Amino acid sequence: MSSRARGLLAVACLAISSVSTACAGPGSYVWFSQLPADQRQSGDYVIVGGDLLDVKVLGHEDMNVHQKVRGDGRISIPIIGDVDARGLRPSVLKGQLEARLKDYIVSPSVTVNVEATPMTIPCLGEVSKPGAYAVDPGTGLAEVLAHAGGLTDYASRDRIFLVRQQPAPMRIRFTYDWVLRNEGHASAFPLRPGDLVVVE
Repeated sequence: MSSRARGLLAVACLAISSVSTACAGPGSYVWFSQLPADQRQSGDYVIVGGDLLDVKVLGHEDMNVHQKVRGDGRISIPIIGDVDARGLRPSVLKGQLEARLKDYIVSPSVTVNVEATPMTIPCLGEVSKPGAYAVDPGTGLAEVLAHAGGLTDYASRDRIFLVRQQPAPMRIRFTYDWVLRNEGHASAFPLRPGDLVVVE
C-alpha cells in the first residue's frame, strides 16, 4: 500500500473510531461469501436515524405521519405512541405497526416508505480517486468502486473491505474477482448510509 493510501486509511479509521475493531491491523471480518443469502442479495433498505418516513394507514388519514426517525431511533404514531424504527426494514416496520394497530382497527393496512435522500460513501485506500461519493441508497459496491476509478496497480485484489456501522458494526471482505463477475451478487451488494469502502 502506498504512503498516500496509508494516510487516507488512517484518516478513515479515526473518522469511524466507534468501529475500532474494523481498522485494527488485520482486524476481524466476515467473508462476503459467508454472509447469509438474504444479507448478500437483499436490496431492501434498512432504516437509519434521520431517515424521513412516510407512514400511511389505509382508511385512517388522521393516523398518517410524515416524520424523521429521531436520535433515539423512534417515530411517533397516533394512538400507539413511540415505536422503534431504526435498524428495521420498511416491510418489518409495516408488519409491526399492523400487529399493534389490531387492538384499535379491524384488519389494519399500513404502508411504510422511506424518502430517498442521497448518501455519501467514502471509498479509500488503493483506488485511483479516493474520496467520498454521493450515491442513492441501495447503490451496489461495484458502482462506488467505479466512481473511485477502480483499483490501483498496488491494490490487493482479495482485500476489499466494506466497513458497516448499522445496525451493528461489522467488516465484510470481498475479492475483486467476486465483484467483477458478480459472484453471489457481490457487485450489486447494496450499500447503506454510514458504510465505508476500503481497498488495501
